Amino acid sequence: MIIQLIRSASLRMEYAGKQFWVDPMFAEAGTLPPIPNSPNPRPNPLVGLPFDIDRLPVPDAVLLTHNHPDHFDPSAADRLPKEIPFFCQPEDAAAIQSHRFAHVRAIDSSLEWEGIRIYRTGGKHGTGAIGEMMGPVSGFVLEAEGEPTLYLTGDTIWCDEVEEAIRRYRPSVIVCFAGDARFLEGGPIIMDKEDVAALAAAAPGSRILVAHMESWNHCLLSRDELAQYLRDEDLLARVDIPRDGDTLSYSQVPTSS
Repeated sequence: MIIQLIRSASLRMEYAGKQFWVDPMFAEAGTLPPIPNSPNPRPNPLVGLPFDIDRLPVPDAVLLTHNHPDHFDPSAADRLPKEIPFFCQPEDAAAIQSHRFAHVRAIDSSLEWEGIRIYRTGGKHGTGAIGEMMGPVSGFVLEAEGEPTLYLTGDTIWCDEVEEAIRRYRPSVIVCFAGDARFLEGGPIIMDKEDVAALAAAAPGSRILVAHMESWNHCLLSRDELAQYLRDEDLLARVDIPRDGDTLSYSQVPTSS
């Protein structure tokens, strides 16, 4: 399995011989408005793409955790072929179809595609009224013969749903979105550094890759701050914090019982 961080939550993955784009968002730097009612009111994205996205191979499928503008945007919709399999949560299917994608497949609980089993998992995009306002979000678990089990948490804080997914699927690799995004009021709406530590503690046999950092104005956690915190907690050895454009390779990783 190969995972390349493009930028923010956007990933390119090679899994079981198939190329996936996860949460494709390809807007040029500064062309989108700031997230309202949030700190650091700067136009988004804060940084440009690390390379010319058109040089990447056309993916075999798209996997979208949820239809928010920092995860899917018109630039990505325009670049993607309309015949591509497009996997998403049921709540987003109609919106994706409105971009004229012909093969939108909503994942209710699970499905199998090209020898890859994809399970949908839950999460909490914040707490209280803010969490309700943010709407439904999903994570996904991928399993295939000869590949490590992969868990994409999606936009969620540390919560019972994430803990249950770890317990049930025992992933070898976990990709978590952990930019400590938040508004001027309330707590984080995705994982903060303490949540990443809780995730690592709950999954001692997993390798963890952290994304969704330093690209949107409401994401406050820097890579350096997270690395220092995990170093102090003696957890950094199992956590990868890639820079935009970095590519990592994962083979089977034995999980603890």
